[in-house]
Amino acid sequence: MTITRIRKAVFPAAGLGTRFLPATKAQPKEMLPLVDKPIIQYGVEEALASGVDNILLVTGRGKNAIEDHFDVSVELETFLESRGKLEMLAEVRKISNLINFAYVRQGEPLGLGHAVLVTRQLVGNEAFAVILSDDVIDADPPALKQMIDVYDRVHGPVLCVERVPREDISSYGVIAYEPDPSLPAGVYRVTDLVEKPPVEQAPSDLAIIGRYILTPDIFASLEETAKDRTGEIQLTNGLRHLLRSRPIYACEVDGVRHDTGNKLGFLKAVTYFALKRPDISGPFRDYLRSVLEGRV
Repeated sequence: MTITRIRKAVFPAAGLGTRFLPATKAQPKEMLPLVDKPIIQYGVEEALASGVDNILLVTGRGKNAIEDHFDVSVELETFLESRGKLEMLAEVRKISNLINFAYVRQGEPLGLGHAVLVTRQLVGNEAFAVILSDDVIDADPPALKQMIDVYDRVHGPVLCVERVPREDISSYGVIAYEPDPSLPAGVYRVTDLVEKPPVEQAPSDLAIIGRYILTPDIFASLEETAKDRTGEIQLTNGLRHLLRSRPIYACEVDGVRHDTGNKLGFLKAVTYFALKRPDISGPFRDYLRSVLEGRV
C-alpha cells in the first residue's frame, strides 16, 4: 500500500442525540454550543490545525444545520460587513474559507463502523482520520497532529487511547497491548481489541476515545464484520478483524479530553472553555465562586 499523508477527516454525525432530548429534537447534538462555538467546530478546527483540510461529514435526517453552519452565509456576511463588525465577519468566514467539505448520508445510524464504511468512495485508496466530535480535546499540539506524527513513523492505523477508571471501562472499546522499545513513550502495539467488555474481562485500562487514523484496508474488514446484537457494525470489531493482517498502534495523546456526549461531560466542557476565555473568565469565575458559597 502506498504511504500517503493524512488529507481527509471523517466526522460521523448521523446519531439521534437522544441523551440530550428535548434539546436535540429539532437540532443536531453536534450543534450544541460550548460557550459560542458548536461542539463539532472544535473538531473541525483541530483537523485544520493538524494539516487536514478535507472534511467528510456523515449525516442523516435532521442534520441540515451542520451543513448550513459550515456553508457560506451571504446574508449574514453582508450584514456584518455593513455594520463594521469585521472581527465577527472574519470568524464566520474562517472555517468555510479554509476547509473543503463533502457530505454523505448514512441513511440510518447502524454503528460507527457502518458510518466509516459509507465514506469509502469519498476516501478512496488513502489513509484518513476519523474524529468523533463528542470528544473535545484541548491539546497543543492538537491531538490529531500528535497521532499523525505517530502514523508518519509506523505507517499503520493509530488509535487514540486514554486511561479510564476500571468502573467506567465497560463504556468503551478497550485494547490489549504490549510495549515496544522502538516506539516513543505513550505509543503501544495493539494485540487485541474488545468492544465494551465487562469490568472483570477488560484486557487493560486503556480505552479507545474519539480519534482514529485508519488505512483503506479497514473498509474490506468492515464489510466482513458481523453486526452485533443491536444490529450495528462496530468499528472496534472491524479493527479486530484488521489486526489479523497488519499491526495496529495506540497513542496516548497529551491533552484534556471532555466527553460532551453526556450531560455532565458537556457541562464540564462549557465550564472549562469559559474559564479559558479572557473576555469572560473573570466574571464567570466570580459567579461560580458565589454559587459554591451559597450567595446565589
